[in-house]
Amino acid sequence: MVTIKEIASAVGVSSATVSRVLNYDPTLSISTRKRQAIIETAEALNYATPRNRSRAAAQAVGVGLKIALVHFLDPAQELADPYYVGVRLGIESRCQALKSEVVKVFLTGNPPEATILEGASGVVAVGHYYGDELEWLRRHSRHLVFADYAPAGDMEDTVLSDVSLAMTRLLEAVHAMGYRRIGFIGWIDAFYGPDNIHSERRCRTYIDWMTRAGLYDPELCMVEPMTPDSGYKLAKAMLSKPNPPKILITCNDNMALGAYRAIHEMGLRIPEDIAVASFNDIPVAQFLGPPLSTVKIPAELIGETAVDLLLERLSGREVAKKVVFGTEIVWRGSTPAPAETANKADGIVSADAVLKVPG
Repeated sequence: MVTIKEIASAVGVSSATVSRVLNYDPTLSISTRKRQAIIETAEALNYATPRNRSRAAAQAVGVGLKIALVHFLDPAQELADPYYVGVRLGIESRCQALKSEVVKVFLTGNPPEATILEGASGVVAVGHYYGDELEWLRRHSRHLVFADYAPAGDMEDTVLSDVSLAMTRLLEAVHAMGYRRIGFIGWIDAFYGPDNIHSERRCRTYIDWMTRAGLYDPELCMVEPMTPDSGYKLAKAMLSKPNPPKILITCNDNMALGAYRAIHEMGLRIPEDIAVASFNDIPVAQFLGPPLSTVKIPAELIGETAVDLLLERLSGREVAKKVVFGTEIVWRGSTPAPAETANKADGIVSADAVLKVPG
C-alpha cells in the first residue's frame, strides 16, 4: 500500500506538504503546478487516505457475515409504521451491498432461542429495549448496536436522532408564529410505568419547554399506551375540551393521521381551526389534505449507519460510539403562521420549506 512518503519522494516535496495537499489544507502556500503533481501522483499510485482504508477494510469484513436484525415491533406493527420500515430497509440495503446475510428476529414476547443471536457475528437492535429484554440482548450478542435508541450507559454503539432538540426547535418556531395554545398528544413509554407517564422524550421536552415559557396547561398534554387508534382518540378528546389548542403537535405521523380523521369528523378545518405538526415525515405526509408539517428524521440512514458501526466493531474498534443525526422541519399546509405579518417577520413559508435542525 502506497504511503505519503513515497508520494513525496516521487514529486520532490516533503511528506508534510503531501499530507496537507491531500487533506485540502486551505492555508498551505504551494504552486498550482506542484499541487496538481501531488494529486495526480497520488491517484496514479492508488493512494487511499487512512479513513478510506478503514472503510474499505470494514466493508471487506462484512462479506459473508451473518447479522441479526432484532426488532421491538412484531411484523404487523412494523408494517403499520413506515418510519420503522425505513430503518429496517436501511439495514437490509446496507447488508445487501456488503453481501452480508440478515436474520430477522422479533423480540415482542418470550425471547427466541438464544442460538439465533449467538450464531450471528453481530446484532443490530431496532427500537427501545429495557429491563430483561435489554439484558437478554447484551448477554447473547457478540457485538450489539442500537438503531433509533440509546440505552443508559455507554456500553454499546448507538445511532439515533435527537428528538428532544427537534421538539425544542419546533416549539420555538410555532411560538414565533404566534401560537400560544399548543397541544401535544403522544404515547406512554411502558418501561417507566403508570407513575411516570410523561417520560417519552418528545413529551418530556414539551412539558419542560411549555413550563419555562409559562404556557403549560396539563389539559393540553394527553398520552396513552400506543395503539393504532391513539391519535384519533386523543385528538378527539382534546379538541372536545372547552378551550382547545390552536395547534396540535403529535408524537409521530401515524398519530397525526388519526388526528386528521378526528378533526374532519368534528367538522373542523386544518389549519384554519386547528393547525397540526408532527414527527418522522413518512411518505404519505406530503399527500394528506392539507399536506402535513413534520420533522424529517433520516430513518434509512439510521439503519445504514447502524450496520457500519457494527462493521467497525468487527474490524477492531474497542471504544463505543454514539452517532446523532440532525433533523429537518418540513413546513407544509397544516401549519401556516396565524397571520401574514408573522410569515413576513419570521420568514416562514408553507410549501415544503425546510428548517434545518443541527444534531
